[in-house]
Amino acid sequence: MTLDCPDGATPLDYDEMNGLLLTHITTRGELDRWEMENVHLAFQWADRIKHKNITDENFLSLLHKRMFGKVWKWAGTYRKSDKNIGVSWVEIPVYMKILCDDAKAWSEFATYPADEYAARFHHRLVYIHPFANGNGRHSRLVADLILEKMFDAQPFSWGKSTLTKQGEARTAYIKALKAADDHDYSLLLDFVRS
Repeated sequence: MTLDCPDGATPLDYDEMNGLLLTHITTRGELDRWEMENVHLAFQWADRIKHKNITDENFLSLLHKRMFGKVWKWAGTYRKSDKNIGVSWVEIPVYMKILCDDAKAWSEFATYPADEYAARFHHRLVYIHPFANGNGRHSRLVADLILEKMFDAQPFSWGKSTLTKQGEARTAYIKALKAADDHDYSLLLDFVRS
């Protein structure tokens, strides 16, 4: 099976494609449907969690496994190859530890208001790109959980789009992420509430 990737999406390599648990899938549409069903179950699970330790490395991996574990056998484990985006795969554990430690400090010292905290964590998680696939969906859910569980705030609207398909919202989202790469979070902060 070959999959066309929307702009900004991470292509899977041969070994990652072999991690597909549902061998009957032959098209991008079928894969999207099964992943969406799995992600929906993860949303239901995440809605019921009581703890507020959303920025913990173990929780982040568990959430990814919950989102994609019925579709991909490598779900919840850090990628083992370099991609068109993200840090080198060998550096992922270090970058994840730094991100989670930074997030603890942001909480302890009330460094950012809720929206900026969640948007910055989201951006850094996307920048690291710890998993072979699903990083955008995962990091958006993490940002929403940060808002809901840690700040008792409303989740982001994300341009009122799923952002998985090419379109104006996805183009604006990628532009905002690229601006954040240069430490300008204004576009991202505007986008997440648009």
